[in-house]
Amino acid sequence: MAISATVVGALLGLGTQMYSNALRKLPYMRHPWEHVLGMGLGAVFANQMVKWDAKAQEDLDKLLIKAKQANERRYFGNSKLPPL
Repeated sequence: MAISATVVGALLGLGTQMYSNALRKLPYMRHPWEHVLGMGLGAVFANQMVKWDAKAQEDLDKLLIKAKQANERRYFGNSKLPPL
């Protein structure tokens, strides 16, 4: 997963820089170091998004478990009727 996120981020950064140059009617590869910088920042951004998504999913799972336990206590834990 890390390789694909890195590649996608690098292509996003490269594409952004080339699009910026195209909008300004400049040569696509005007300053190559800007493309390298864009690719690096895009790769870092994509990898951070993957990490953030995994952390958000983990936090959501914890919250769902807590909510399920609270619902079970609320509806089944304090019942004064005998179980069926």
